[in-house]
Amino acid sequence: MKNTDFGSRNEPKSPARQEKDAQLPANRYFCAVLSISNISYYIGGRALYENASMFVKPNDKIGLIGLNGRGKSTLLRIIHNEIRIDAGSISKAKDCTIGFLNQDLLSYQSDDAILTVAMGAFKDAVDTQRELDKTIHKLETDYSEALVDRLTKLQEKFEQLDGYTMQAKAEEVLEGIGFSTTDLHRPLREFSGGWRMRVMLAKLLLEKPSLLMLDEPTNHLDLPSIEWVENYLRNYEGAVIIVSHDRTFLDNVINKTVEVTQQQLVTYEGNYSFYLEEKELRESIQQNAFENQQAKIRQTERFIERFRAKATKARQVQSRVKALERMDLVEEVVDDTAAINFNFKFQQPSGRFVVTLKNVSKAYGELQILAHTQAVIERGDKIALIGANGKGKSTLLRIVSGSEPIEGERVAGYNVIQGFYAQHQLESLHVENEILEELKQAGSAKTEQELRGVLGCFLFSDDDVYKKIKVLSGGEKSRVALAKTLISEANFLLLDEPTNHLDFISENILIQALQQYQGSFVVVSHNRHFISQIANKIWYIEDKQIKEYPGTYEEYEYWRKKNAGTEGKSTPPPKKEEKTAKPESLSAQQERDRTLKALRSELKKVEDNINPATDRKKALETEMAKPDVYRDFTKLAELQKQLNTAQAEIDTLNQRWEDLVMAIDELEKR
Repeated sequence: MKNTDFGSRNEPKSPARQEKDAQLPANRYFCAVLSISNISYYIGGRALYENASMFVKPNDKIGLIGLNGRGKSTLLRIIHNEIRIDAGSISKAKDCTIGFLNQDLLSYQSDDAILTVAMGAFKDAVDTQRELDKTIHKLETDYSEALVDRLTKLQEKFEQLDGYTMQAKAEEVLEGIGFSTTDLHRPLREFSGGWRMRVMLAKLLLEKPSLLMLDEPTNHLDLPSIEWVENYLRNYEGAVIIVSHDRTFLDNVINKTVEVTQQQLVTYEGNYSFYLEEKELRESIQQNAFENQQAKIRQTERFIERFRAKATKARQVQSRVKALERMDLVEEVVDDTAAINFNFKFQQPSGRFVVTLKNVSKAYGELQILAHTQAVIERGDKIALIGANGKGKSTLLRIVSGSEPIEGERVAGYNVIQGFYAQHQLESLHVENEILEELKQAGSAKTEQELRGVLGCFLFSDDDVYKKIKVLSGGEKSRVALAKTLISEANFLLLDEPTNHLDFISENILIQALQQYQGSFVVVSHNRHFISQIANKIWYIEDKQIKEYPGTYEEYEYWRKKNAGTEGKSTPPPKKEEKTAKPESLSAQQERDRTLKALRSELKKVEDNINPATDRKKALETEMAKPDVYRDFTKLAELQKQLNTAQAEIDTLNQRWEDLVMAIDELEKR
């Protein structure tokens, strides 16, 4: 790879250019932070990039987008000089520094306190402070003029390096991205990978490189931290390149979008929403130009074919042949975001109440997560569970699922079939299975073609479905586990960060699927665009209580910001149950529970009898359709009598089923 630095250029400037340059800050980089010129990079025989170019100006905030596998993270590693390109050049300004946050930093370990690790961003100031400490210690026994002079110079240098404010700056950034004050002096080694990634992000932000490159920075951040980072990056003095699948984050931060598509880098001068509109317009114009050119080519080819043999038309034919050869062909628009829409259904709806939590408390040692709290999930609820990390969202999700021991009571509703997706579900995948085989074993009744359609939605196409689970990346395994959850025909879904590792296309498919889903679900997510599209209720944990806002995420955000300045804790509008609920004696509650149990038991027996009765009816109808039976009027009459009896039995069972369901529903409402 060719690396060059930008220096002075002697080309003459136009008066307009001179005037424009005069308006720019005096301390700007002369030309650009970074210039990528006609680079090519191949993996095996496949071109990841071919003659691709990109230009990064000093204050650019760039969103690098594209389908998974197109080379976004690879481009960042190329810029960071970790990967050697096959052709082209990458040039950077002389004093350009690059900071790179990537997923490899998850494994970084240290026994130092996280505050110390973050302050590593001020290396010169930290080194100077060490020298200061040594000099002050020597002064306790040595009062020489030379030592005093050295102390004075070190103090001046320390002040010039902002050494007296570096700890305060580090504390501000660490607390901004979610660490408590007491956490700052804990060793980095004590924190999980996601929290260690936050420390490395803090260190990078404090270093303030000329070019800051962030690969999926929001994956390990909660909503308050994401909002803090957004504000920080908007005001960041250098250039930023961000790879992210968080649409709201990109819209709030970037001023330029670069799409990786068809081995090229295509630039759009605006945020992600602007990119969507502009791309649609560009592609419409390009497709029209392509179709017009193709029509002209066909017309020209017909003229050549028709008059090729005529001597009087030879000159005109030759002219058109040359015109075709010289023609710059317009390429047809290739929709590389095309995907299969996926609808998933279930056979049996749940009862009105899916899960009820009564007087629930949960603690881990001295850490109290929930204390004597209540919650109800009704059929059709689409709940987004949001809030800062460490508040207990994943714990609450496990409580709702019934897999977490609690103090209090969790009551499962009638006929609830539950599906659970979380990162730990990856461990349950059978590593020796092929992807298609893994889905076949998920227990659904879908055909292989239907399963291929589902996998296509999650970017597994053609021969990809025959890959073994053990060779997949973490993101690919996540997509397989999510696909398994969606085909389970569950009428109640629990989803923990389902959009992690999904690109925009897969995320949109998931949104469409959840929007048309007729069941209930609870989803934990920090992706604001995602939850704004799928949730009709918002849950959050405050003061160890489960709080509910009965509306969409936009309505919740409006309500939250409106009440942010009021004194005390504001609470959302109460749930209907809270307005009308009346105290119920223990004996009445026990009587209701006993009655419900008996009704559900009888309902199960009725359901068990309906299928055999239906099978008998079908068998009788098949027998009556046989030619020899049809001609035997005596036998036909006997079979008709049996058929009438079977139909009467089915009608009675169906009526009893309806009566029992209505009775159960009435009791559950109390």
